[in-house]
Amino acid sequence: MPILFLLFLTAAALAGKDKAEPLQRLDEASAVFQEIMSTPDRSIPQDLLDKAHCIVIVPGLKKGAFIFGAKYGKGFLSCRAKGKGWSAPGTIRVEGGSVGFQIGGSESDVIMLVMNERGANKLLSSKFTLGGEGEVAAGPVGRQASAQTDAMMRAEILSWSRSRGVFAGISLQGATLRQDLDDNAVIYGKKLTNKEIVQSGVATPKAAEPLISLLNKYSSAKNSN
Repeated sequence: MPILFLLFLTAAALAGKDKAEPLQRLDEASAVFQEIMSTPDRSIPQDLLDKAHCIVIVPGLKKGAFIFGAKYGKGFLSCRAKGKGWSAPGTIRVEGGSVGFQIGGSESDVIMLVMNERGANKLLSSKFTLGGEGEVAAGPVGRQASAQTDAMMRAEILSWSRSRGVFAGISLQGATLRQDLDDNAVIYGKKLTNKEIVQSGVATPKAAEPLISLLNKYSSAKNSN
């Protein structure tokens, strides 16, 4: 009987940890974005952030899983309508990809900007593959950098990675983005799709307020597209 009771407590503790994990990841995503944007000369260019339709932040994306094509990262997306600022966040999983992604370190923080409406529509679908259904390119770094190269002007998504303190643009060709309904249920109390969260004007939950406040702090409410 004591052993069964101990097993019950262990299972309950693990379940509680799993349930709290998406909320803890919101804090991690906020910290990642704050740290990257607080160094203007080595951050996402302001003009690109102001033009972006959506953003994806994946804190602590696991490096080695690319080799086996296993699930390796979870994060959040937020999109905005003109004049309305950033939406409440939806959860997302990043899977697959190529060995060429690996830039050192056991894990990396990843940020993606979706630069047009077509890319935003793909992002809000249940899943899509970067470089297949969505064109993706490594983003430039620095306060004055801009997207004036042909590749960046064509790209629907620009991506960056931070590993061992180094922040640089990087391609995520072959990676698949999927919405995570279970994690959305933890944050919102029901299994909302990312499209419902973004397009239906769902209120930002308290746990996500720091992240959305940072997005609004570092970029204008209106995008210029």
